Amino acid sequence: MEAKKMFEKNHARYASYGTVAVLPGDMIDAVWKIIDHDLQGVFPLENLLTFKLHNNQGTTTFEYVQMDEDDQPGALSAGFDTNFAYAPELPDTVLAYDDGDSQIILLPSETADH
Repeated sequence: MEAKKMFEKNHARYASYGTVAVLPGDMIDAVWKIIDHDLQGVFPLENLLTFKLHNNQGTTTFEYVQMDEDDQPGALSAGFDTNFAYAPELPDTVLAYDDGDSQIILLPSETADH
């Protein structure tokens, strides 16, 4: 049996309450676009993706970071610059999770591991 492909765009997609409270809707949409247009088919995607947010000369860069088995940043990362203004109130990290049927963007503080 073939493994299920993660983050297919025809599945239901959501953002957690915590994410909606701290990340504008357009930035949430940008995460989905990065997954669909820049990561899918380029990188092998696990069911949990990590994005670090960085200040890049006043705009926001989303850095996709593959985590290793110890939940530490692995050898692979890719930065995606946006035109969104950076603000210190933005979260440092957002996660995208795919349970095989639906997908959600959430904050690390909203996971069971926190």
